[in-house]
Amino acid sequence: MRHSLGRRLRRATVGVLALTTLWAAAGSPAASTAAPPTPEAAGLAFAQRYTVLQHGGIVRAANTAITCRATRTSCPGVQSGGAGVNGDFDMFYVDVDRDPNTYNSSRAEVRLPAGSRVTYARLYWGGNLRVGEQKPLDDNGRVLIAEPGGAYKELLADTVVGHRVTDSADAFQASADVTALVRDSGPGLYTVAQVNVAMGRSAAGAWGGWTLVVAYENPAEPLRHLALWDGFAPLRSGAAELRLRGARFPAGAGGRVGMVAYDGDRGTTGDSLTVTTGSGSRPLTGPANPAGDILNSTITGPGEASPTRVPAYANTLGYDSDVFDIGGGLPKSGDEAVLQLASGRGAAWAGVLFAAVDARP
Repeated sequence: MRHSLGRRLRRATVGVLALTTLWAAAGSPAASTAAPPTPEAAGLAFAQRYTVLQHGGIVRAANTAITCRATRTSCPGVQSGGAGVNGDFDMFYVDVDRDPNTYNSSRAEVRLPAGSRVTYARLYWGGNLRVGEQKPLDDNGRVLIAEPGGAYKELLADTVVGHRVTDSADAFQASADVTALVRDSGPGLYTVAQVNVAMGRSAAGAWGGWTLVVAYENPAEPLRHLALWDGFAPLRSGAAELRLRGARFPAGAGGRVGMVAYDGDRGTTGDSLTVTTGSGSRPLTGPANPAGDILNSTITGPGEASPTRVPAYANTLGYDSDVFDIGGGLPKSGDEAVLQLASGRGAAWAGVLFAAVDARP
């Protein structure tokens, strides 16, 4: 969506999400205990969901649940990567499964290195409930998921659902542990359907999608600190910080950082993701995520060929699920790393941050 705040937006309104992470030194997973479904909350402070020190890494599969209607001539060009924001379009559901019982569905590949064993997996889904229509909030904590070659299974959120109503949007994020499913099913295309998002057109715009984050163990890969955090935080609300105690980072260590955010607009500047250790900081960018505009409606990753997505829109019109390479390594050694996600736009939500950082340079 296009915001008119422009020059009226003062520095004091820039939203920042900061995670000060002192990584757990233990070698066994420390995932939080699943709880029965609980009422929704307008905001969820970011907290660590999982952490482990092991040979391996983190991969993710992700896709959007809604896009522009192809009846508008500019829509195909935007889907292919052209300029455009969700508030410019009448938006309609992505539905690839040819199942008359679902109104939205999309697929994405979990790509694991040979010899890997899944140690943790979590599915996140979210979107805007109020656009040209108003979706009922009762379905926020429910989606369908199908493993490669499998049939749909109902999946219920196993933790608090973030749900915040504003003047322009009705936003939510939910999640559930799917470790057993992904461990048993392995790599391949996963399908997620019935994400509770609204279609239509409004100034705020329609947006929504899903991300499956998978931590794996592989003896052929470097020893790494793996960590996953989640919450539901409007980026215009100020700062949130979490401190976790653990091991030291060597200078020169490499790795990757990923994030999920909602309602990012391509071409609206003021976004950044930085990693800091000691007294040194490094901005994280990529070929599809330029400095100052990382919340630009993309699902991207560094380096190797991207995992398959169906559909594979280059502009997701309001949904970001990106992985960044730390590059030449951490700028300084130290016993803490700070990930900071910031946005200068009027309305954007952070949902997930994850990292896999080498324990040795």
